[in-house]
Amino acid sequence: MSQGDQRQFQELLEFIGAEMDFESGFYNDAYLDRRITARMRRTDIDSYREYRRQLERDDDERAALLDSLSINVTGFFRNPEAWESLRSVLRDLTDQHRRVNLWSAPCADGREPYSAAMLALDDPQVDDRSVSILGTDINEDILREAREGTYETSHTTDIADELAPLDDYSEYIDRDGDSFRIRKRVSDMVEFEQHDLIRGASKRDFDLVFCRNLLIYIDGEYKVPIFETIEESLREGGYLMIGMTETLPTACRDSFEAVDKQHRIYRKV
Repeated sequence: MSQGDQRQFQELLEFIGAEMDFESGFYNDAYLDRRITARMRRTDIDSYREYRRQLERDDDERAALLDSLSINVTGFFRNPEAWESLRSVLRDLTDQHRRVNLWSAPCADGREPYSAAMLALDDPQVDDRSVSILGTDINEDILREAREGTYETSHTTDIADELAPLDDYSEYIDRDGDSFRIRKRVSDMVEFEQHDLIRGASKRDFDLVFCRNLLIYIDGEYKVPIFETIEESLREGGYLMIGMTETLPTACRDSFEAVDKQHRIYRKV
């Protein structure tokens, strides 16, 4: 990126922060640039300065950009081998506690917390009656999609393929052609609420927290506060699962021990 483009890019980020209430400083520039230039291509705009002018006059494009900047890449049972490793964690937790609380943050469109519910229901060695799951996200629009619990197969997403780790997903999902709707026995285990993992308060008494595939987009200085929030939200001995390509910040490594390092499962110590 040339110096001129860099200056225009920073001016655009300042506009997004001041006028659209989006804290771009939390995210690394490479991630922001990918999402912004994708919207620029969709609107046939070649420069950051011209795109800023478009945002100044077009509320619909503002909404589209904010939706694009939200981290909502997800799927049912993403990285299936990691989910298989979680079976023993859920078995141990339901053996040890009368109530087991799980937190998916950020949960995007709900497929991660619903996956956790289906995993609990599908394993005869897990007492699913004791499992309660919370999904949180900063984006209220995508939380509405999560609560709806309906997903469509498209040219980029094969929902049936995502559900392949289950022997028979029809126990948990009603299918009508390319439309897949979460059944009540699954949705009853999951609640959703809006929460900002970077600026929001910590929670309490969680036994397992999923924070997967967020850290790769976050600027380094904000990763430690995220892990501090997670640590404060976990019970002693509670578990943390992060994304397959992510690592714990150095400053937080004394707070967690690896349970399954390959699949990024840790325990609070």
